[in-house]
Amino acid sequence: MVDRLVCRVMPYAWGSRTAIAELLGRPAPNEDPEAELWMGDHSMAPSSLVRNGKTALLADVIAENPVRELGEMTVRAFGARLPFLLKVLAAREPLSLQAHPNLAQAEAGFDDEERRGVVLTAPNRNYKDRSHKPELLCALGPFDALLGFRRIDDTISLFDALDVKELEDVLAPLRRTRSRAGLSTTFRAIMTAQGDRRASMVDATVAACARTNELAKDAFAKERAWTARLAALYPGDVGVISALLLNNVHLEPGEAIYLGAGKLHAYLGGVGVEIMASSDNVLRGGLTPKHVDVDELAGLLDFEDGPIAPMRARAIDEVERVFDTPAREFRLSMMHLAKTPAIMRTMHGPEILLSTEGAARIRTGAGDVTQLERGACAFLGANTDSYILDGEGTIFRATVNLV
Repeated sequence: MVDRLVCRVMPYAWGSRTAIAELLGRPAPNEDPEAELWMGDHSMAPSSLVRNGKTALLADVIAENPVRELGEMTVRAFGARLPFLLKVLAAREPLSLQAHPNLAQAEAGFDDEERRGVVLTAPNRNYKDRSHKPELLCALGPFDALLGFRRIDDTISLFDALDVKELEDVLAPLRRTRSRAGLSTTFRAIMTAQGDRRASMVDATVAACARTNELAKDAFAKERAWTARLAALYPGDVGVISALLLNNVHLEPGEAIYLGAGKLHAYLGGVGVEIMASSDNVLRGGLTPKHVDVDELAGLLDFEDGPIAPMRARAIDEVERVFDTPAREFRLSMMHLAKTPAIMRTMHGPEILLSTEGAARIRTGAGDVTQLERGACAFLGANTDSYILDGEGTIFRATVNLV
């Protein structure tokens, strides 16, 4: 069975006033920012559907018959819930520096905060559930992000070029050892600086980045420019300095990045399709007015250093390309329909299909026919063995990664 989904838009302040409205065919610009369109059964913004003339939450439909909707394999692996959450993310301004725990860290952290009586909605709560949150983002247009720690020698070169005497003490462990242990110590020292020392470090770093110094010929011109912008958005935030430790990654349409546990990152701007394990566990590291727990964050960070290359999808056939990741909860692929003959896809679990360009028609063996115009999405329960697609456009296909 194919069910059209009605999905919620999250109005975070960093969102675009045009991107999601235009995708959904609404007038733009929107009065308020629209940051994310959520497709799934997450309790924060659950999708709904109309089945047999009745409107119901997707979560309730799944709970009524988990095996029918998710399949036995998915239920055995993840329980009676949709294990992935699909989003369209539209960032007009940078998001906070953040990282996500692995499964063991999430379980231990959640249970510890429960034992200590930290209310789930408390602003200082770190763990909202017992799940990890691997995620993948595929760019729909030019997209910029910070992801993972830059190669240590390159980071030292960057700070040598900036020549900020106020940073010498915190950079000393990194310069001395040029190791991941030194990187960890330097990160903690930056993040725990207090009061006047913190202010002078941030101000001096921003001033150094603002120096012209033939920026067009500067190997770190992009990093300097982003620092100036981040400092304007988050004045006095020490995350402006720690962001300089990270790789600046640019994506073109169709390219992607995968974020495993412990990868410090921040989306800087752009529009993309994002898929993740269905979790809300986020530990922040700056560029935000929200709670930052430095000890907890540093304890779960992956301090592996090195460049990050954009991912490109692997062709399955002439129509579909898949992004390969180690995550079991999700699998994301793109299907490009271009006046080709109808194609059949075999299902191995629940699916959500999202149209980002053009329009497609979905047909099942049961005789269901569903139109999927630009911006529309549909849920296909696991009791649908296969379906046929035709039309012209781009369809994102989200499912589990268990086969």
